[in-house]
Order: sequence, then C-alpha cells, then structure tokens
Amino acid sequence: MLHHITLHLARSKRFPEGSSRYGYEITAPLDAEGRLDQDEWGARRNHCRVRRFWADEGERQGVLVHRPGGAGGATWMIDYNQDRPGDEEAGYHLHQHRFIEGEYVTIEDDDGEPYTFQVVSVTPAELGMAGEHR
Repeated sequence: MLHHITLHLARSKRFPEGSSRYGYEITAPLDAEGRLDQDEWGARRNHCRVRRFWADEGERQGVLVHRPGGAGGATWMIDYNQDRPGDEEAGYHLHQHRFIEGEYVTIEDDDGEPYTFQVVSVTPAELGMAGEHR
C-alpha cells in the first residue's frame, strides 16, 4: 500500500533542535512492518514520488528508484533527473529501516554528504480515479 512519508532533518551539531525546514515528502509502498516494499514498488513505481525541501534552496521533485547491487544487494535512491546520471541521492540501508513515526533514516545528498532525518508522519496515500494523488 502506498503511503505519504514526511521526513525532517534530525538533531545534529549544526542543528541541535533538528529542522522542519529541511526534509522530504515521499510517496512509497510500505509493507506491514513499515519497510519499503520492493514488489509493490515494481508494480506502482510511477506513483513513487519525492519532494525535497531544503530551506532557502527551494524544492526539488524526483522519483524513488530501486537499483540492483550496492550494499545489502540493492540500493534505494532518489533520482531528480532520470536522463542525467549523477544527481541521485542514495538512502543508507533504506531496505532495513522502518518508516514509522519517530524512527530515523539517513540519506546522502548528491555530493555524498549524509544527513539523518526523523520520520515525522506516515499516512496512507489516496489515489484519485485516474491514479493521481489527492
């Protein structure tokens, strides 16, 4: 089942309180335990979207992709331009993490710098008649 997931930047040296001005909104399939569901992603990948919001830099729109290989046998990534390699952001062991409120995940930006985010919201995604998000 597809879910809307909101991540906010977790506490760090630079942001001792964390920040809701930096984060992601992700539409992705989760299994009953809150983990990314590769099989459902394969069937519904055209609905798996990502919006990155980054304070004064504005936002970027991308898609959630699953690529074979990498640590653990596969890699979940955010791809902002599928026609141009090199702008992807990789998740750190996202196949192992549970996307439930209060949990933490790490995503590397396109320069390879890792940032830790807290899951602040997970809700079922509603799709309209034509399969569009509402």
